[in-house]
Amino acid sequence: MNFYLGIDYGTSGARGIVIDEAACIQTEVRYPMEMLATHQWNSALWSLLAEIPESLRREIKAIAINGTSSTVLLCDATGKPVDVPLFYNDGRGAVVLEQLRSIAPSNHTVLSATSSLAKLLWMSQQPFFREAKYFLHQADWLAFLLHGQLGISDYHNALKLGYDVEELKYPEWLEKLQIPIQLPQVLPPGTPIAEIRPEIAIKFRFRCDCLVCAGTTDSIAAFLASGAKSPGEAVTSLGSTLVLKLLSQKRLEDARYGIYSHRLGDLWLTGGASNTGGAVLQQFFTNAELESLSCEIDTSKASELDYYPLLKAGDRFPINDPNLPPRLEPRPDNPVEFLHGLLESIARIEAHGYELLQQMGADKLNLVYTAGGGAANSTWTAIRGRCLKVPVASSVNTEAAYGTALLAMRRVETGKQKN
Repeated sequence: MNFYLGIDYGTSGARGIVIDEAACIQTEVRYPMEMLATHQWNSALWSLLAEIPESLRREIKAIAINGTSSTVLLCDATGKPVDVPLFYNDGRGAVVLEQLRSIAPSNHTVLSATSSLAKLLWMSQQPFFREAKYFLHQADWLAFLLHGQLGISDYHNALKLGYDVEELKYPEWLEKLQIPIQLPQVLPPGTPIAEIRPEIAIKFRFRCDCLVCAGTTDSIAAFLASGAKSPGEAVTSLGSTLVLKLLSQKRLEDARYGIYSHRLGDLWLTGGASNTGGAVLQQFFTNAELESLSCEIDTSKASELDYYPLLKAGDRFPINDPNLPPRLEPRPDNPVEFLHGLLESIARIEAHGYELLQQMGADKLNLVYTAGGGAANSTWTAIRGRCLKVPVASSVNTEAAYGTALLAMRRVETGKQKN
């Protein structure tokens, strides 16, 4: 039997899931991890592979990896990072936005302080840039560790680099930047790139013809895992951050609001990502407190507290403002009231996001699946349902690693049938 491995590098850790040909999970492995240096990305990858039972490793036909969108790094000709990576929420690209606005189309996705292209432009002005040969996303570099080929990406990760996902090419305006570095070759997500490196196959006892595929982003992987498939269905990822994806027949792009669309077959995944979310909750409450205090909240009543919960200044969607201040006052003495206010406020931001997408022409929202750690909080689910005014359901599977495994399986099997 053939098995398929999906690996997820999210904001709170690395995970791996192996599925069989019927998409049933055979094993799950985890590596707790914060936003660490690249040598710890390595450690997490090797640890995940080692934890998979050898009986499964010997039958894995394909592997795909997802990473956080716009987490990027520069590498030399051997693939060694020349400096620390810039993570998805790193806003130092704000200093190059005027330069980008002079070249990129108005309201383009790259016109954000946290876009991959803004980060690349900022990097190009740093001393370490002289050592760089390749610009890669997190998922690209991790896949390189397995297949050994540098300079390959997928069009989900490359969207915020400026890649035209409609025409499937880099646009002419991007070439005018004349950044002296190798931009990634861009493939459809899930496309087989190469067989796993022989030394990796031997060390971990993978089959020698195991294919390493082009990856995706963590939020799209969560969407793939959810079961959503029709226009008007959406997935909210409630992890450290808040990510909205609405399946639509219309592509939306508007940097003023942090809105962008990913290609998904003949449809579009339109949405955005906010810096609000679970990380803010964990700043004030332990997991045990979140669970116990949530049970005391009356979900039928709206909280009168009006917060904009952020860890630090700046948000990306539905308000795209790198200087947006956190709003966490007034703070009541009662922790139940405070938590209610936080959950309600994040739900309002979510509702605002979906309202904005529909106002701009996306299909009418009719169902929201939930992925991420927040999906397990039934109190939060009830509050969100009241704010969204549509049914809120748990995803078929909430793990992005599962969606990534599906991506590898479907692309490889489709390719086999075409051949």
